[in-house]
Amino acid sequence: MEVVRASAMGFCFGVRDALEIAMTLERPEETTLYGALVHNEEVEVALAARGFRKVAEGERRGGVATPRALITAHGISERERSALRASGAELVDTTCPLVRRAHDAALALQSAGFHVVVLGRAGHVEVRGLTGDLASFTVVGSAAEVQRWPHAKLGVIAQTTVPEREAAELLRAIRAANPDAEVQFRDTICEPTKQRQRAVEALVREVDVVVVVGGRSSHNTKQLALTCQRAGKPVHWVQGPEELEARWFEGCAKVGLTAGTSTPDERIAAVEVALLALRE
Repeated sequence: MEVVRASAMGFCFGVRDALEIAMTLERPEETTLYGALVHNEEVEVALAARGFRKVAEGERRGGVATPRALITAHGISERERSALRASGAELVDTTCPLVRRAHDAALALQSAGFHVVVLGRAGHVEVRGLTGDLASFTVVGSAAEVQRWPHAKLGVIAQTTVPEREAAELLRAIRAANPDAEVQFRDTICEPTKQRQRAVEALVREVDVVVVVGGRSSHNTKQLALTCQRAGKPVHWVQGPEELEARWFEGCAKVGLTAGTSTPDERIAAVEVALLALRE
């Protein structure tokens, strides 16, 4: 059985940079992670072992009990950032530059008089940050949520991890439902997401089954698995080698391997080694 790796997978530069800051930060016990640094359970365990405290994403109230707060790669709104500073916390900001770009695009559209439509998952930490400074917005996660809105100008952006295909479909639905509105789209999907989606689309065409490695709460990892499903390819989403089952690969000549942007390289390598061992 041959294991074929996707041409692009695993950590993106935003996650890698955020994790490097966190793992080299002095006196981590004096710092609260303001949410999950990345959506990967193994990484969270490693950070807890360093002594970081943590506020769950659903329990953030604009303050922490430590002298410092570490803003995660997913970013937060300026309102929330100001509330943290007002509480006396020093901020260690690891927001991904591409998430910052999405924030800038949303605010620019709002300043130009557009009702902002965010393509993404309502309640996701990145989306909450993107909408936190907006006075008029709607979050759309599926075509069924598209409406004819009473706004003359609609400015559309995307959560950075939305697949290009999905964004294009939603944009078409928005234009069709709002034929009289001026609709402007700002492409805020990050390049690493595009690369990984394109890579898995190519991968499914040459393998019998795909293994996707990543945390259960990772949006971009879920999108990789969904892309395989839509292509009609068997796919197994695992967090590590211990979850692999030999029966999944019976009769398979080629197994595809990919991973979400919050999956450590060593975790991917461990899954690959385990897959190769199954052929022996």
